[in-house]
Amino acid sequence: MSEKKNISKKELRRRKRKRALMIKTGILCVLLVIFGIGIWALAGGTEKIQQKAQEKEDQKTAEVDGSVSSDSTGSAEAPTTKAQIMAEADALAQTYDYDGAIEKLQSVEGAATDADIITKVAEYTSTRDACVRVNVNEVTHIFYHSLVVDPQKAFYQDNAQTAGFCQWMTTVDEFNAITQQMYDRGYVMVSINDLVKKTVDDDGTVHYEEGDIYLPEGKKAFVLSLDDLSYYHSYDGRGIASKMVVGDDGKPTCEYIQDDGTVVTGAYDCIPLMDQFIEAHPDAVYHNARGTVALTGYDGILGYRTDGDYKTREDLTDDQVAWLDAHPDFDWDKECEEAKKVADAIKADGWTFASHTWGHIRVGDKPIETIQADTEKWLTYVAPLIGGSDIIIFAHGQDLSDWHDYTMDNEKFAYLKSQGFNIYCNVDSSQYFVQVRDNYLRMGRRNLDGYRLYQNLYGGGEDRTSDLFDSASVIDPQRPTDPSLYNLG
Repeated sequence: MSEKKNISKKELRRRKRKRALMIKTGILCVLLVIFGIGIWALAGGTEKIQQKAQEKEDQKTAEVDGSVSSDSTGSAEAPTTKAQIMAEADALAQTYDYDGAIEKLQSVEGAATDADIITKVAEYTSTRDACVRVNVNEVTHIFYHSLVVDPQKAFYQDNAQTAGFCQWMTTVDEFNAITQQMYDRGYVMVSINDLVKKTVDDDGTVHYEEGDIYLPEGKKAFVLSLDDLSYYHSYDGRGIASKMVVGDDGKPTCEYIQDDGTVVTGAYDCIPLMDQFIEAHPDAVYHNARGTVALTGYDGILGYRTDGDYKTREDLTDDQVAWLDAHPDFDWDKECEEAKKVADAIKADGWTFASHTWGHIRVGDKPIETIQADTEKWLTYVAPLIGGSDIIIFAHGQDLSDWHDYTMDNEKFAYLKSQGFNIYCNVDSSQYFVQVRDNYLRMGRRNLDGYRLYQNLYGGGEDRTSDLFDSASVIDPQRPTDPSLYNLG
C-alpha cells in the first residue's frame, strides 16, 4: 500500500492548511519589501526635489547679490565695488601716491564716462602737478635706540649702565611728542631707498642717481632708522621691551615684562608706535614708507637668541650663560624660526633691515681683518633671518673715512662693497649729510636721544634739533637732571 494511503484524511487537511499558510506568509513578505522600497524611493525623491528647490533659491539669492562663486565651496564673494575702489584710491592719494590713485580709479568699469571718477582723477592730477620735487641732498635722517617704557628702571638704578641709558635712550613719551611735532611741522617719512634710483648691470654692478620724490609745497622729507633692535641681555630689568612679536592682527608688536613677571604685548617700542601714528595720520608717510632697522647679532636679533654661540654653547658671556641656564628647554632652530617669522612681519609692514655690524664694532678704529670677521658673522647669523640687506649703519657713529667721497682705494669700503653693501650711514649732528654717488648712497644721521635733548636745553650751545621739535616741550619730566649723567658736568 502506498504512503499516501497510509496517511489519514485529517493529516492531509492539516498539511494543506500549513502549505497555504506558508504561501500567504511568503506573499505578504514580498508585498512588505515592495512597499518599503516604494516608501524609500518616495522619500529620496522628495529630498531631491527639496534640494533642487533650495539650489534654485540659492541661485536667485546669488544673482540678486550680483555674484555667484565658481569655487569648490560654493560660497559667494562680492566683487570690488566702485565705492571700494574709490576708497582704495583715496588711501593711496593720502600717502602722496597720486599716480597709483589715478591708476586705481581707471580700473573701474566705465571710468572714462563716470562723472565721479572723472572728477577724482582731475583732483588727483591737479594735486600731483602742484607737488614740488624734493632735493634729496636736503633730506634729514633721524634715529632712535629702543625706547624706555619705565624711566624709573632705566634712569635711576645705581650702577655703571645708568649714564648710558640716560644718554642713548629716548622714552616712549618723548618719541610720541617728537613724532607729533615733526608731523605738525610738515615732515613726511620717506624710505631711504626713495632717495635714489637704482640700476644694475648684467654683471651685478650697481649704479645710483638721485631719486624723484614729489611732495606738496611746504612738506619736508625725512628718513628714520632704529638702532640695536636686538633687546640685549643688558636691557633686562631696565624698563624696555623684551622682544618683538607678531600680534593677533599679523602686524609686529612688542612683548613687555611687568614688575610681577607678567608678560604683556603692545606698542612699547618705535615700530608699533609709529604704525599706530601712521594709521591715524596716513599723510605722515610717502607711499606708505617705513624706516630702517639696524641689527647687530652677538645677542641675537629682535629679542631672539639666534647667534651661533647659543647653539654651540661656546665663547658665551656671563649674561648668555645665565640666560641659557634660565631656559633649559631652549631650541636654537626653533628660536631662529620664530625670529624669521617676526622679521617677515616687519618687512611686510614696510620696514627694511640693515647691518649694524655683528658685534657693534667701531669700523673706523678696527683693522680690516676685524671688519671682515665681523661681517662674515653678520652674513651667517643675521642676514638669512631677515632676507639680507645692502644697507650698513655703522655703530658708535663711526665711518670708513672723513667726509670726502669713498673710493675703491679705501680697503674697508672696497671690502664692504664686495659683500653687497651699497648704502652707508654714520652719525652726524648737522642737519643734512647726503652723498649720492654712482656706486653708493651715504647719509649722516641725527641722534634723537637723552644726550641730544639735554645738550639742547642745558649744554650752552646750539640747539641742533630746533628745526624738528621744541626740546623743552618734549623732554620727559621723569628724566634725571644730574649733568654728570649726560657728560655735561
